Amino acid sequence: QHRGHCDGHAQHHGGRAHPAAARRVKKGEVNLDLKEKHIYYDKERDVIEIPDEKPSFSRGLIEQFMVTANETVAMFLNSRGAPCLYRVHEPPVPEKAENLKAFARLLGFSPKWNDEEVFPADYAALLNEARGGAKEQVLAKVTLRSMQKARYSTHNIGHYGLAFDYYTHFTSPIRRFPDMMVHRLVTRYMDGGRSVSETKYEDLCDHSSNMEQIAANAERASIKYKQVEFMSERLGQTYDGVISGVTEWGLYVELNENKCEGMIPIRDL
Repeated sequence: QHRGHCDGHAQHHGGRAHPAAARRVKKGEVNLDLKEKHIYYDKERDVIEIPDEKPSFSRGLIEQFMVTANETVAMFLNSRGAPCLYRVHEPPVPEKAENLKAFARLLGFSPKWNDEEVFPADYAALLNEARGGAKEQVLAKVTLRSMQKARYSTHNIGHYGLAFDYYTHFTSPIRRFPDMMVHRLVTRYMDGGRSVSETKYEDLCDHSSNMEQIAANAERASIKYKQVEFMSERLGQTYDGVISGVTEWGLYVELNENKCEGMIPIRDL
């Protein structure tokens, strides 16, 4: 699920927003609204379709419940004053925020933040400026790359992307190890149990953050592999696309139809 590093931003699909979502928007949530990559296979596991689609309204509603539950549990654990596990997200590094501002201006947008301290509402205002336009997805991806990765820690510093003071992972349907730790801590503290070792849990947080990154890299690599497999049968065809990156060795282009991305080397331009 490609939600970026801001942890489960529910998408907004018209109609009246859920009250919790409206509160987060007011506080300055950085809602990337990235399209997901769904890969469909036939019985032989050959790729048959990579559609361009956004998550459904019902999916977004479930995410609203999950994010609200995660915040509520984090606030409960914090109120106990005992060591627990938070999902934290630090502000962007100033240099990366400055690079994002320069890129956004090249696209015709007008970011207005101070490079020394960019607030979530500043990022949110820029993304809202691009919302619904042809450049929205490119800007959202570059914004994501400018941000730090969310991680687990016993030291709460808040969640920048969600604009939350307290956040944890409690509700995962796939039962991540961090979620299970939080379930056990909630049960322990509600039953009047003693505080756990902060040192031990910080080590578990570091382990979980590292394993999450390994899993994310594997997921990304597997998707890239299947995209190449899919496009290998379409050599010579012409597609509309958007330049998604520029380097000294060439251009990266993302196809509008299926979000497959590839590089055009300088020598082939």
